[in-house]
Formats: sequence, structure tokens, C-alpha cells
Amino acid sequence: MSLSHSSMLPLGTEIPSFSLLDSNEVKHQLDKGSFNGYILVFICNHCPYVINIKDKMSQILNAALEKDFSIYAINSNDSIKYPLDNAQMIKKDIIEYKYKFPYLVDKSQYVAKKFQTVCTPEFYIFNNKKLLVYRGRFDDSSPGNNKLARGDDIKKVINFINQGKPVPKSHFPSMGCSIKWKEENKIH
Repeated sequence: MSLSHSSMLPLGTEIPSFSLLDSNEVKHQLDKGSFNGYILVFICNHCPYVINIKDKMSQILNAALEKDFSIYAINSNDSIKYPLDNAQMIKKDIIEYKYKFPYLVDKSQYVAKKFQTVCTPEFYIFNNKKLLVYRGRFDDSSPGNNKLARGDDIKKVINFINQGKPVPKSHFPSMGCSIKWKEENKIH
């Protein structure tokens, strides 16, 4: 495990467009409709930092779907070198954690590069105008710090958006395992 911190994509950045397949080879692209907000989270199946939050993350994101948010989980890891991130393992995660949102595979890693993603988990929340209002961590829990994963940081942002209030600009970077880049995509 290589511990990394998110790069903190600038607030106000317009949501990058993308088109990715899920583990069943179904194509997904950024929803064209009108939503309260958009949540994208870069995760994987084996990172202890992601495993630490999966249950609570699923509950919070599934609830946000019902509050008119467009949500995507994205796995950008090299699944050849890291087989726990292959399509079959993604399908298993979807069932085990009851994800109601698409869990997409970024095989070329171009989406991770567009978002300047560094680690998993890494959250990006955009408002109804598709402008970035939050990037960073789920909450202050991490493996070994004995804090229960509650998703406080993410829940606050979702609530601000639902109430039509501006999201505070002070955010903590995410911390977790580095993206497992393919050799040709490594940032040197």
C-alpha cells in the first residue's frame, strides 16, 4: 500500500465529461438531465481506506440517489496487476455493499487523469450547475485510528446542496492508497 493524499482539484472546475463501461460492459456517461448535484467517488476493492468506509458510503450514496443526485463510483486501478479490482470482484462488491449507483471501470485511466485523482477513496461533489463544490475525504476515520466511519464530511455537503446553501470552501484532502497506474500512465 502506498499512502497518498488527494491533489485537490480546484473548486469551481466544471465536471469533466466521461464515458465508461461498468463491470457488465454497459456504457455509462455523465447524465444529461438536471440533478441537485453530482457525486463521483474513485474507489477500489482492496484498499484498506476504502474498505473502512464501504458500508457507510453505500448507505449515504444510496440515500443521495433518492435526493436527486447523480452518482458514480469509478475504479481506475490497473486490474491486470491488481486482480482484486477486476470486473468479477467489482460485481461482488456491488452485491455485497448494495450499491444502487453505477460502479464503473476506467480501464484506460483517462477519467482519473481528468479529475487529477491520486488516491482511493477520493470524492468529488458538483452542484446542479456541474461546478465542483467539494473534493476530498469521506470523514476523519481511517484504518487503525479507532474512529467509526460516519461520512460526516460528505453528509454535510449533501445537506448544504439540498438546502440550497453554499458549501463551505474549507476541505480536507482524502487519504488512501495511490491509484495503481499502468506503466504507460505513470506520472513521473
